[in-house]
Amino acid sequence: MIKKVVVPAAGLGTRLFPATKEQPKEMLPIFARLTNGDAGVTPLLQLVFEQLYEAGFREFCFVVGRGKRTIEDHFTPDLNCGVMLRDRGKSDQASDLENFYLKLKTSSVIWVNQPEPKGFGDAVLMAQPFVQNELCLVHAGDTYIISENVAYLKLLMDAYSRVNADAAFLVQEMKDPRQYGVIEAEKIGKGVYKVLAAVEKPEKPPTNLAIMPIYAFNPVIFQALEKTTPGVGGEIQLTDAIQRLVEWGSNVCAVQLNPSEVWLDIGNPETYWKALSLSYQHFCRRTKS
Repeated sequence: MIKKVVVPAAGLGTRLFPATKEQPKEMLPIFARLTNGDAGVTPLLQLVFEQLYEAGFREFCFVVGRGKRTIEDHFTPDLNCGVMLRDRGKSDQASDLENFYLKLKTSSVIWVNQPEPKGFGDAVLMAQPFVQNELCLVHAGDTYIISENVAYLKLLMDAYSRVNADAAFLVQEMKDPRQYGVIEAEKIGKGVYKVLAAVEKPEKPPTNLAIMPIYAFNPVIFQALEKTTPGVGGEIQLTDAIQRLVEWGSNVCAVQLNPSEVWLDIGNPETYWKALSLSYQHFCRRTKS
């Protein structure tokens, strides 16, 4: 059973400059429904945390970089803020904030600093002392899945357990997956694939199955990361470590995202605009039903 979650949130977000020059991209807001049913905007990373909490996770390790103090500040309860909101007649907003703080108080949250931006894989490797020899979930801090009852996580973990995998992750078919990790795979069940190869940002993708940065891992991933050299962009890529697992003969599988679920990626201006649009549409559909 997976209990620990690693949330890398250390990227520089240069594709979103100047908006992310001082503000971490993971703290950019998307639309969300407030407790009273009204539309609201919430930092994406908070939504990721609350969704993982809803799924039953209570042990978190956030990997942040230099200049990411805003994230730690936001995730540090500020009771005076709730009092201020109530004094101004904003009791619904105060309740939402207090509910967020309650989730934090009933969780174990560890902060790890990545001194240099050496890549997503390096950020995951820095969480090894937190994970130790246990299984772990890795969930990128700039990705959110719109999913009823967190079904995507249940599907991922069920497949991970059922096939006794060393590594499992989500994939989605994309018309142009060149900006993502891409897999070659053999279908072994409904929506489940045995991974034969994984490559980061290929010029000529072998398939249209793009990796979404949500993974379940056996601790062997850290051995692979320790032996992984810088790849695309001069950074240590988690996709390259997964390829190393494949070469070692480890059992690596991929789970296709259900078409009813929606991947929100805020990595660049175009995908951020799409995330805003889709999250707003989702809010409208839910409130009208």
